[in-house]
Amino acid sequence: MPGRLPTQADFPSTLTLDVVPPPSPDRPTNVLILLHSLGDSHRPFSALGDQMRLPETACLSLCAPNKLPFDLDGFQWGDDLIFDQGTGGLDFDTGFGTALPLVADTVIKEGLMEKCGYAPRNILVLGFGQGACVALAAARVLGKEGVELGGIVSIGGFLPEKLPEPPKVQEVEDEGEEKSKMSAPGKCKAPVLLCKARENSAVMQSALNRLKDEFEFLEVKEWKMNGDHMPRNRDEMMPIMQFMARRLQSVKGVPQGSVEVT
Repeated sequence: MPGRLPTQADFPSTLTLDVVPPPSPDRPTNVLILLHSLGDSHRPFSALGDQMRLPETACLSLCAPNKLPFDLDGFQWGDDLIFDQGTGGLDFDTGFGTALPLVADTVIKEGLMEKCGYAPRNILVLGFGQGACVALAAARVLGKEGVELGGIVSIGGFLPEKLPEPPKVQEVEDEGEEKSKMSAPGKCKAPVLLCKARENSAVMQSALNRLKDEFEFLEVKEWKMNGDHMPRNRDEMMPIMQFMARRLQSVKGVPQGSVEVT
């Protein structure tokens, strides 16, 4: 059943965000988290959430926690600012020691699930560039904990190389002694739509192979472009909207008090 519309009070005061309510006055059934890329802020993604007008869906546009150094405009999700020696551009994967627990634990588990009442299946994430890296990392880390999100849209983002280890579980041996063992969950079941440029994409073949190894359901859409960017026309936006149409849930016409049977 629907959760409630999130507010700033549901999250730490240090987290900058915008809440975009659903286009109708109904309580939202779903939440779409929007994560901008390196050097940007949450404002353009707040506008995107408003423009998408997803039914029964609130959008939560987050600002990355780290300001760019050297008086540069914008924010970053990474722990550091490193130039890629191969391309001369900025490296996306510089560690997410602050951003990953912020998104996975503080926003998703504590804010949306515990305080606002959303099931993981009704929480989706859309990220661009470095924000997409955080989105994929959060989905994978939560999946290892048995928390499967409703879906991830990655635009030009890949799964970071270093992720937290899965939690340890206790096994009891025949002699009655407890033995600590790393849990070994299978692939993450949160469906992923990856949109990437056909040429000069940040998502190399090795990164694509890793996504296939870590996620059970991966759909790849290659755009005829040079370099990754946000959708610029209807054709580029269409696969994202089709993915949303398949993954977003609706309670229209469902009697109040009904229980979903899985």
